[in-house]
Amino acid sequence: MSYIDKYNEWCAKVTDAELLQELRSMTPQQIEEAFSGELSFGTAGLRGVMTAGTARMNVYTVYRATEGLARYMEAHGYKSCAITYDSRNNSKRFCELASATLAEHGIRVYLTPECMPTPYLSFMVRELHCDAGVNVTASHNPSEYNGYKVYDASGCQLLDEAAAEVTRHIDTVGLFDKPLPDFARYEGGPVQYTDKLLEEMYIDRVLQERLTDMSAEHLCAVYTPLNGAGYRIVPEALRRMGLQPYVVKQQSLPDGNFATCPYPNPEKPETLVLAKQLARNVNADLVIANDPDCDRLGVAAFDGENYRQLSGNEVGILLADHILRHLSKQNALPQHPVLVKTIVSTPMLDAIASRYGAEVRDVLTGFKYIGNVIAKLEADGHPERYLFGFEESCGYLKGSYVRDKDGVIAAVLIAECAAALKQQGKTLVSRLQELYTAFGHYFQNTVSYRFDGLSGADVKQRLLSEFRAHPFDKLGDSPITESCDFLTQTQYDLPRADVLRLRSADGSQLIVRPSGTEPLVKCYITVKGRQQDNVRRYEAIKRQTDEFFAK
Repeated sequence: MSYIDKYNEWCAKVTDAELLQELRSMTPQQIEEAFSGELSFGTAGLRGVMTAGTARMNVYTVYRATEGLARYMEAHGYKSCAITYDSRNNSKRFCELASATLAEHGIRVYLTPECMPTPYLSFMVRELHCDAGVNVTASHNPSEYNGYKVYDASGCQLLDEAAAEVTRHIDTVGLFDKPLPDFARYEGGPVQYTDKLLEEMYIDRVLQERLTDMSAEHLCAVYTPLNGAGYRIVPEALRRMGLQPYVVKQQSLPDGNFATCPYPNPEKPETLVLAKQLARNVNADLVIANDPDCDRLGVAAFDGENYRQLSGNEVGILLADHILRHLSKQNALPQHPVLVKTIVSTPMLDAIASRYGAEVRDVLTGFKYIGNVIAKLEADGHPERYLFGFEESCGYLKGSYVRDKDGVIAAVLIAECAAALKQQGKTLVSRLQELYTAFGHYFQNTVSYRFDGLSGADVKQRLLSEFRAHPFDKLGDSPITESCDFLTQTQYDLPRADVLRLRSADGSQLIVRPSGTEPLVKCYITVKGRQQDNVRRYEAIKRQTDEFFAK
């Protein structure tokens, strides 16, 4: 069926008034972009722009994905599912549609009465002993996006094999096979709302992961949920550790338009502009930000003059150092402790961990792989060995009470770390400098190359294929000493992945991979050495990637 045929079918069969209006106002180019493909269910679920079309997020594509999930659950005899959503436009609507679709198949649904953090969904699945979980969220993407993630019974996002099986069931579903189910028919019956008791259990469990019982009342901090799902839970968790955060008023309540921050990614400097302004006004020590689904953490720390925004790697290093130091002082380090990071995260963690005799395990990009390491340690009878996991894109987890990155425990731990350092007359920035002095100056930055439009995917794939066939023979002026293609490698116990890693004689590293959720190729550049050498080396490698991927 051509994209025009698909468009005409939608015009004839869509009953949703809002989508009909969109269909009738589409330009020829918009029609081609919206109907030339399908919104595929990848390993991270669905994610796309919210408009009409087979390649877009809307009630029909959400219904199709959920109907496929229901058939998958039926095939395995699964009977229950936990569901929540973030603060984005249409999230609640998509969530209710997903709930009704599952209920139509006799699956019991536990639904949150309002938007909640992503890690809470993982906690729900585990505490309520559900067979699956659904989270309607587009995480940190721009406001026009929404998404849909599926979790397994462990509270972890579906691993590759299960995701592929769900996809096969989705492929059997027609968008217009039957009318969309009515949520009101199932609300209060097979669809039940969760209560405050479960929320209290979650907050208590987060606070159990603290390393000290010291009050943080002497710390001054600014918090912003970026109009997201952390707006209640994070300030409450901070208050229970003695910290009374100043909250950015314009970003304090859920709002899917993200009017003051259209791209609510805590990695981006523009996301913290208002929070830094407030921090200056109140002389804060620390700025903390969560993304809209509250699974990521952004941090800016006062360095004596300004508020320096820390990278995801720097926050990960500070938290790992905080955990290892305190457990070591308390003689509470387990035998053979394990920390986990994604392959694109800083190798500085290995250097710090080695001082404490801790093992670092590298996994593919995606927090579900960190969750899988936790599951394997549990299966081996040693869950206590897992200490901490992180990814450079601002995702962190201490503890095994959930199987996804948790912006709530990350906020609690970074506040605890800053409070402990302040008592010693130090800051997060000064501690970071101490670590660089002790272990070497590591610098990493991610450069993204965007490939939009109908031809973008083809161009992106062509360039990746060219790079795989003819990778650089040097990084800057340093010759390549190690090359690893994760599609074909056999030295690591990892699934196949479209990732290439190059390492050079001077310790530099380049990792190239396509984004799983956006039309991007990401290049992760790492250099180590004297600060002045790092700048030169980084710029030289970036020129190489610019010339190749921006041509």
